[in-house]
Amino acid sequence: MENARAHVMIEGRVQGVFFRYHTQEMAVRLGLTGWVKNRPDGNVEAVLEGEKGRIDHMIQWCHRGPSQANVTEVHQVWEDYRGEFNDFSIRY
Repeated sequence: MENARAHVMIEGRVQGVFFRYHTQEMAVRLGLTGWVKNRPDGNVEAVLEGEKGRIDHMIQWCHRGPSQANVTEVHQVWEDYRGEFNDFSIRY
């Protein structure tokens, strides 16, 4: 399977609803590496690395998010795989 990297921006009511925690949990379950963080503008940003099909699955999950989230938009930019992460972390 092909490895890939995606830079993802999630908009809506995505802060204060454990979005980062659930994103990390799902990414680990899917075997992805990278990070997720809250942005000052109220959005959540993530970088995902791993098998492209698993990243696709993760992006689809981002369209829903955890039960208390209200996602209005998800933007992703595909980038060249770099293999720079050992795990999936929450950045502060």
